[in-house]
Amino acid sequence: MSTSQTTETEVSKIKPLYVFAWFLCAIFYFYQYAVRSAPGVMQDELAAAWGGNHIGTLVSAYYVAYALMALAAGMLLDRYGARGTIPYGMTLVGIGCLVFAQGSEPAGLFGFVLQAVGAIFGFIGSTYVAARYLPGRMLAIFIGLTQCLGMAGAAFGTKPVHMVIDPAGAFHVNWQYVWVGFAVVGFALALLTLLVMPREQGDSPSHHGPLSLSSVLHPFRVVFGNVQSWFAGIIGGLLFTPTTIGAMVWATSFLHNGQHLSMADAASDASMVPIGWVIGCPLLGYISDRIRLRKPVLIGGAAVMLAAGLAAVYLPENALPRYLVPLVLGIGSGAAMIPFTMIKEANVPEVKGTAAGVMNFLVFVVTGIMSPFISRLMVPSSTNPPTLQEFQMAFLPLICGMVLAIVLSLIIRETGSGRKPAKQVVVTLRGQEQLDVAPKPVTVAKPLPGRATM
Repeated sequence: MSTSQTTETEVSKIKPLYVFAWFLCAIFYFYQYAVRSAPGVMQDELAAAWGGNHIGTLVSAYYVAYALMALAAGMLLDRYGARGTIPYGMTLVGIGCLVFAQGSEPAGLFGFVLQAVGAIFGFIGSTYVAARYLPGRMLAIFIGLTQCLGMAGAAFGTKPVHMVIDPAGAFHVNWQYVWVGFAVVGFALALLTLLVMPREQGDSPSHHGPLSLSSVLHPFRVVFGNVQSWFAGIIGGLLFTPTTIGAMVWATSFLHNGQHLSMADAASDASMVPIGWVIGCPLLGYISDRIRLRKPVLIGGAAVMLAAGLAAVYLPENALPRYLVPLVLGIGSGAAMIPFTMIKEANVPEVKGTAAGVMNFLVFVVTGIMSPFISRLMVPSSTNPPTLQEFQMAFLPLICGMVLAIVLSLIIRETGSGRKPAKQVVVTLRGQEQLDVAPKPVTVAKPLPGRATM
């Protein structure tokens, strides 16, 4: 039997230790979101220390490093396992926080990039642990819960930072000490994860061979060579952009300048979208696991997103109860997490980490393409803020993207365990095609020739 092959008995029961290991990774995802958002809260302090506002440069550098590292992180997880990678990613975030705390602009930029390199193990590591150690029938809900904690970190993690550094507040702590505190949390989390995570080396001993350029590139050829991976990545990216670009970047401006709400009301309405994510990600994951199908939940959630998006952009602000539309948009956006489950199920278990990394990379590529395009459309025709009609025209590509995601969701292969038995071609780790005729979520590849089995 292959060393990486997991039997039905091994994955049929939930082991508390494995759940705790996943939970630590999910807490890391929450933590890195709070760390990532901190510079936005302390813009005045950073501008005073650096002689200008350089948040845009920080954010750009962070996401470039994050996207590129997504590919490497998945490969490293497949080769060295969770214990050999995730605690070191946490440590790297802690080191990045200490470097940021030095106070200079170059230190801040370098420290923030270090944080990005380590932070990628938050989500990819959580999904890897869920896929490897927890029952496959519950994979979607655990991925949804992971994203739920991440969005909670984005929505609520910045409030304590603001309270601590607020000059008018009770604490008034220097901003540099905040980063030292972040570093301490990161190091403590890394130590605890190192102690809890199962001691094994992942799937590499019998499947990936000695470290070489060929063995490093091989998992990427497997994942990128599977058309289902491309479908999942593009669908996920198209369903992410309405919230990451539309809601979180432009919604406040749209509601204030286009719908003529006060800035406070506009910000309050826009904040309902990540709250909807917190609800929708685990909810849609639970439904998908419950019915053992992915496509109905994916298509249904995307359709809800589309309806809410159309209502938000084209209906008058008071046409529906306040908060309803952004909340429903956020809940429907939970469908964006279903392709993260599907790409794992569409590829062999030995490349589950690489599949997660590729998924993150493709989502960032789609977002990177859409973001400057939408931003260019947001430039007003005059010196005044964009009009309602200009906002509606600028949001049209996001609407079209949701329509395209639904169309592609009809084409992508069902990967849930409840699908009807059919002759389906899947790609093995060796790049060969084989028939999958049983209603199982994955097909386990045979080990590479010359590798030990047991």
